[in-house]
Parts: sequence; structure tokens; C-alpha cells
Amino acid sequence: MSEEMMRAAAFDVHGGPEVLRVMELPAPQAGPGQVRVRVRTAGVQPFDAAVRAGWTPPNVTGELPRIPGNEFAGVVDQVGEGVTGVAVGADVLGFSLLNSCAEYVVVPAGDVTPKPAELPWEVAGGLTAGVQTAELAIDGLGVGDGDTLLVHAAAGSVGTAAVQIARRRGATVIGTAREENHPYLRDLGAVPVAYGDGLADRVRALAPGGVDAALDGAGGHALEVSLELVKDRARILTLVEHGKAAELGIKVTQGVRTAERLGRYAALYASGAFAFPVRRTYRLEEAAEAHREIETRHGRGKVVIVVSAG
Repeated sequence: MSEEMMRAAAFDVHGGPEVLRVMELPAPQAGPGQVRVRVRTAGVQPFDAAVRAGWTPPNVTGELPRIPGNEFAGVVDQVGEGVTGVAVGADVLGFSLLNSCAEYVVVPAGDVTPKPAELPWEVAGGLTAGVQTAELAIDGLGVGDGDTLLVHAAAGSVGTAAVQIARRRGATVIGTAREENHPYLRDLGAVPVAYGDGLADRVRALAPGGVDAALDGAGGHALEVSLELVKDRARILTLVEHGKAAELGIKVTQGVRTAERLGRYAALYASGAFAFPVRRTYRLEEAAEAHREIETRHGRGKVVIVVSAG
């Protein structure tokens, strides 16, 4: 019997976005405790670009080619031994360290959650990274009622989620973004502020009582401003300047993704209580272009690859 094959956006050498191409690779099979999902959509994020460029995540082994992508939505088409509560044919969304940018992905059954019918496939495929990272960060910063939180790159997918989560917890949120994204941030409940020279002074004018915490999704000057404005460095968390965090005494995201958390935000989106816009979708053959776009670190909302139409 011939081996089952699948199409995947993968790379066999590390490098820029151009190393990503569609390959025919062996399709994974669900083992005990696992499910296989026929992927409809897969989100793209800076983590994927780092893997493609040569970074190896902890506990990852194996030779190239490698398939990036750690968030997906699709239809369960295999259920492994011992799995209960997930059936073949179920619409789900979930997460995986790698391998999501392919026609099939295999994950532990506990790493998927049902997709509400009201949640579009494009949103479902890119939801997990934004909401899980944002909630873990907000939890790590201890943001709550009465706090003033500064969010850098507030119009991006993680920033969009963080603004809403912090507002739901009673915090005032000041969000940095390009001028064209200021109306969008106001709609989310944030007070927008422009990047560039004089940022610290502009934030001080908006927060006469001071800034209690900062979530840095931009790095560079944004992190410098955060260090200047927030007294307690344990209440600064960076999503991008990981190499500087220890020496500066600031935080990076800690904790694990869960299907429970993902399911909560899927339900909130489905009920109209949570916004998560998709900036642009790409076909599987356009994965390199999707990576180029996320590496600009600009733009509103999420970049998603449409792997299959159904």
C-alpha cells in the first residue's frame, strides 16, 4: 500500500521567506490520544518566521524539511485510540508547535476545541496565537481594575486581543499605533497614541497618574519608553526583545496554551463580544508572501493562510 502524501508549505534550508515552498510530504497519522485534522486555515506569526530563519524551538528534534505553523482550524478526519469527546467530522481549531501549514496536522486531542459555526474559518485558523499570548501576558503583568496599561503595537493581532482583555478587566489602555489605526483602537476601547519622537511625553500627557504596566510588542524605542514610564520593571513584558529581558529585569510570556482558553475566546467572538480582524489571507502557494508581510511588523489584524477550501 502506497504511503499517504500531503501538500505543505515547508523549507529544506534555513533562510528568508523565499525558502518556503509547497512540498509533497508524508501525511501524519493519528496515534493513541491524538487526532488528525484536515487543515482549512493556518495562522502566520513571527514565531514561524524565526523557525524558518534558523531558530530551533526547545524540545524540537528532527531533520529538514520542516513545516512551520503553530495554529490551525479544520475538520477532524482521524481519531486515535483512547480519544473521547472528539469525533471524525468535527469542526475544530487548535494549536501545535509546528506543522500546521499543511493539509493535515496531528495533535493531542486536548489541543483542539470545537469551532462555533459563527466563527469564520479565516478567523479560527489565526485565533490561538493572538488570544493565548495576550491573556498569558496580561496575567503575567497582573493587570486589573484601575490599572493603566501601555500596549505597543496595539493594532496587531496580539495587541488587539490584549487591549480587549485588559479593558474587560477594568484597566485603562493606551495603545501605540500608526495614525491610520487610531480610530480602530478607539473602537476597541483604547486611547491611541502615535509612535516616534516624544512618545514618552505624549503618554505622560494621557496618563497623568502614571503608567502601571507595559506590554511591548514592538521592541526598540517602544521598550525604552516602557522602561522610562513604568516604575516596577516586573510589570513590563516584552514579546520581541527576549534576549534583553533577563538583564533588564523585565518579563517574557510564561505559561502554556490551553484549549479551554482558546474555546472561551472562540465563543466570545461568536457572540459578538470580541473582535479579531483578519488583515489578509494567502493561498498555501503564497506562504512566502505571508511571511514577508508578518516580517514588516506593521498592519492591523492577523495574516492567515487558506490551506483548503473544504
